[in-house]
This record gives sequence, C-alpha cells and structure tokens, in this order.
Amino acid sequence: MTVTVDELEVADPADAWTRAGFGVDADGVCRVGGVGIRLVGRDGGTGILGWSLHGVRVDGALDGIPTKISDVVAAAPGTHANGVTAIDHIVLLSPDLNRTVAALALAGVRPRRERDGELGGRAIRQIFFRFADVIIEVVGSPGVAGAGPSSLWGITYTVADIDTSAAFFADHSTPVKDAVQPGRRITTLDHRALGMSVRTALISPHILSA
Repeated sequence: MTVTVDELEVADPADAWTRAGFGVDADGVCRVGGVGIRLVGRDGGTGILGWSLHGVRVDGALDGIPTKISDVVAAAPGTHANGVTAIDHIVLLSPDLNRTVAALALAGVRPRRERDGELGGRAIRQIFFRFADVIIEVVGSPGVAGAGPSSLWGITYTVADIDTSAAFFADHSTPVKDAVQPGRRITTLDHRALGMSVRTALISPHILSA
C-alpha cells in the first residue's frame, strides 16, 4: 500500500497563513495538493506538531513524531494567492539517522537515495523517501546516534511561477537562486515576519523530460 501524508498539524493561527497568501477553509485547514494543513493555534506550541499518514504500520509515534493513521479521502486542493500548488518536500530532522531509517522501514517505507553535504560547517546527510507525491527529506549528522525524538522541521512548496511568488512576498523572501535540483530555482521565506512558525521555502516546478 502506498504511504501518503494526509494531514499535518501546525501550531499556527489561521489568519497568519491567510495573510501569507494561503487559502484556509472555515475549519482551519489549508489544503495544498492532497495534503491538509490543520492550523490549531499556539496553545500546543509552535511548528509542525505531528502528522496523519495513510498506509503505514505505526501506532502513536514514528521515531518520536506524533503520528495518526489516516483513512480519509483527500479533499480537493485549495487555491492560494501566493502561487503555491503542492508540497514538494517536508524536512524531518533526525538525531540518529540509522534509527530514523529503521523506524521508517518498520512503518513501510524505504529510502530512495541519499546525499552528503555541509550545513554551518558540519557534515550532514540527506536521505530521501517518497510518500506518493510528497518527498520526505530526512536530515541528520552521519555517524551520530543522539537521543531524543525526530521532528518535522519545515516545508518546501512547489509554486507555479517562482519569480511571481517571490514578488508576492517582497522583502519577506530571499533572492531567488538555483536549487540543488537541476533546472529548478528556490527562495526561502522569513516565516517569523509573516507570523508563521514553520520554516518555509518555495521552489519552481519539476523539469519534465522531453
């Protein structure tokens, strides 16, 4: 069975996302592609609190991330004034990459590829999983087995036109630059200035092969 991300629970007020150009339903859900982002306010903390997944073998938590098993039918995607069309990938921070990969394997998903890089002068490893149309990018330090739970750290959205979306956010977005993925371009938002607690980036669409 294909594993999908059906919903993310985010500790932000709906009006912050509305001001940032996201369409939000009356029930406080922002629908991006096939994923619902449920905005529950700040009482539960900040950031992405947990997720609902379809097709997984897990009960209660996935490597420390609060996880619900979902059997809902995906609703129609919303329309967003900022140009967002889908979730490209979700970043999952891991204190112990081997442990996280093993937990995901027990849940029913296997890594597709990995990449070594550097962040702030330290070595990192990115391990990529595919949950249907959404990529899960697991990031951590190779060879490190730290304690504590993994966490859902940020979201990168696909937008129809990266320059138009960057102009929509004006001073709240970084200059558009080439992404790691060949042929794609990316910008990062100043999410705090927008009243959002989720780290957010925007990326141009995939380049289709001829």
